[in-house]
Amino acid sequence: MAKKIKLETVYVPSEDVVSRELEGEFIIIPIASGIGESDDDFFSLNKTGRLIWSKMNGRNNLKEIAHELIKEFDVPVEIIEKDIVGLVGELLKKKMLREIGAK
Repeated sequence: MAKKIKLETVYVPSEDVVSRELEGEFIIIPIASGIGESDDDFFSLNKTGRLIWSKMNGRNNLKEIAHELIKEFDVPVEIIEKDIVGLVGELLKKKMLREIGAK
């Protein structure tokens, strides 16, 4: 059973991935085996995903990130929070993020 993602939690990128912009596309690339679904798997992020990724720096919890994003996008905070939780869940499944605690 998947762990429930809480908005008070702080996440950082795994040490086993690198992120790069490549030909206009932002991707997360595994550098260790067991990350992603295969050894050469990568994860592509859109503009919103890239912004969320950049804010997962060990200082902001997901709720703080959501409130920062409402300044960028004209979308209700509930929708932004749902999108953040969805992205975090996907990245956790692929072992591209790690939890560092609640704030």
